[in-house]
Amino acid sequence: MGITAGDRRGLLPSPETWLAAMQPDDPLFFFCPERLARIAGRFRTGFPGLVTYAVKANPAPEMLEGLALAGMRAFDVASPEEMDLVRAHVPGAVLHYHNPVRSRSEVAAGMARGCASWSVDRLSELEKLAGLPKDTEIAVRLKLPVTGAAYDFGAKFGAEPALVLQLLRRVVDLGLRPSLTFHPGTQCRSADPWARYIQVAGALAREAGVTLHRLNVGGGFPSDRGEGAPDLDAIFDTIGRSAGTAFDTVPQLVCEPGRALCAEAFLLVLRVKAIDDAAIFVNDGIYGGMAEWRDLGPMGRIRVMAPDGLPRPGPARGRIVFGPTCDSLDRLPDPVPLPESLTEGDYIVLEGMGAYSRALATGFNGYGARRIVRLAPVG
Repeated sequence: MGITAGDRRGLLPSPETWLAAMQPDDPLFFFCPERLARIAGRFRTGFPGLVTYAVKANPAPEMLEGLALAGMRAFDVASPEEMDLVRAHVPGAVLHYHNPVRSRSEVAAGMARGCASWSVDRLSELEKLAGLPKDTEIAVRLKLPVTGAAYDFGAKFGAEPALVLQLLRRVVDLGLRPSLTFHPGTQCRSADPWARYIQVAGALAREAGVTLHRLNVGGGFPSDRGEGAPDLDAIFDTIGRSAGTAFDTVPQLVCEPGRALCAEAFLLVLRVKAIDDAAIFVNDGIYGGMAEWRDLGPMGRIRVMAPDGLPRPGPARGRIVFGPTCDSLDRLPDPVPLPESLTEGDYIVLEGMGAYSRALATGFNGYGARRIVRLAPVG
């Protein structure tokens, strides 16, 4: 689901037109509500169950309100602050509190805000939830040594199968409603991790003697970072078929995408501050909107324009890219191919930058992209 030149022309004003007219010197995001509605619709019609949004990926009010307009009413939250943020912009939203480790004051905050679903991955954390109203959903989080993600979440969260059995049975003992959840890792371009997790989830439910209320297949759905548009339909189909094979009675399926819902809706724009023979300095870096370049590698969907809005022509060569802070670590890990004709004052436009970019901006040294400019569709 990559963005074509036609998509760019369909934005009013286009990024190029707006930049040429306004000449901003600060890094900024362009928000494209039409793209957000399109990808939200794809999930809601293609995924065989309930779609929730992982707020951590991009908590911008524009994002939450755009998803609400697209019909989304359930959100995965990790903290009381995220709960309040969702409630402020999507009144009446259903909250899934799926950060599996909480202080007792956070448990109380989640109860006061009416969280409908909670996850756990250890017995001590489950005991903290013993006071929840009866029949509250508790999703036990499974972890497996499954490959296929850009990086794995299992080092921090998740219970191994033997502990999952104990947790499921204890959930029932407490009069709470048992579910299973997992997270295959981030940026999974193959459906194989979901198929493996679902197979094991079905076997564990049978062994525990528990009928699951729901099976939450987590996030991990990929965005296009330059490798080409991901085949989300193939992932959705695999999830549905795997659940039908793994369970005699298929529990309701839930997913909680973050990256795949928000990435395409935002573009990041940087400005070139200075150039020398081998390197350039730009007005944002790894302490701002480009933090994920350290973990996931470079974003391949880049174009460069002159201040008048015209594309920078000519062959490209790799350049070291430094961010604006006084920290020498503020540089992208690999040289970035940029036009040889690049000039101070040019703009670098990066597509598909809505995931974690704004959420991770620190404000260190007074830098970090925060401003959001809304691009409306033509007509």
